[in-house]
Amino acid sequence: MGLLLQTPRARLRRLVRRSGTSPLSGRTVLVTGASSGIGEATARAAAARGAHVLLVARRADDLARVRADVEAAGGRATAHPCDLTDGDAVDDLVAKVLVEHGPVDYLVNNAGRSIRRSLSLSYDRFHDVERTIAINYLAPVRLTLGLLPAMREQRFGHVVNILSWGVQMKAPKFSAYLGSKSALDTWSRIAGRETYADNVTFTNMRFGLVRTPMVVPTESFEDRRALTAEQAADRVVRALEDRPVVVNVPFGSIGEQLNILAPRLSDALMSRFDRMVPDSKAASEKVRPTS
Repeated sequence: MGLLLQTPRARLRRLVRRSGTSPLSGRTVLVTGASSGIGEATARAAAARGAHVLLVARRADDLARVRADVEAAGGRATAHPCDLTDGDAVDDLVAKVLVEHGPVDYLVNNAGRSIRRSLSLSYDRFHDVERTIAINYLAPVRLTLGLLPAMREQRFGHVVNILSWGVQMKAPKFSAYLGSKSALDTWSRIAGRETYADNVTFTNMRFGLVRTPMVVPTESFEDRRALTAEQAADRVVRALEDRPVVVNVPFGSIGEQLNILAPRLSDALMSRFDRMVPDSKAASEKVRPTS
């Protein structure tokens, strides 16, 4: 019954996968934040399905390690070190990729920064907002804009954004982080409507907790149930293959509906949760970061 309810295109992709060939086979997949966590695991999984994976992150040594591992497993990968918060570097990356590899078929905007800090600790930390906006919103938008013309010209492309269920929940202590992720969520939904006629589509993946280096500084996450990076990557690859509009987790969808139907009740519940769960030791640090 579930198969019958899918669109013809989605049914075809699933049937092709079951026959042993992934839609990613022979395609070019660019993954940002590919040096660790979800990005690394996604790159490995996409390469295992026959894609040529373009690895993008700041850390050249780690990218070289991932590339070597992919090639050792029989896959194909190319490393492109880049600081995505440097606009000129992003423009150079786009130009180099298009010259060396041609149009990118799939883009995974995974690179990001999470900051969990109460407003009471943020009054003199506007740089938290600037840092999260730079990597979580401005960087993926600039990269996507650079790659979109070639996608539209070839009349095929898909962009997957790694977001958070917090954009639905509006969770306390994540104002800077979720503000930037929500901006990308909305931008991509609008972009997808403008590119839909060119067969260029977007998926916003609103993940719950994933056990990656990004969540380590928050002590309250240590005992919570979480996906592994590999489990998250399996879902990302499925989104690349099936091209859904959004991928949600059930609790996030429930929270989203509560925010709409009973906003003050939702505020009261979140306020109580905010008071119950303190800031982490890292969030309480008063030392201004150097980067």
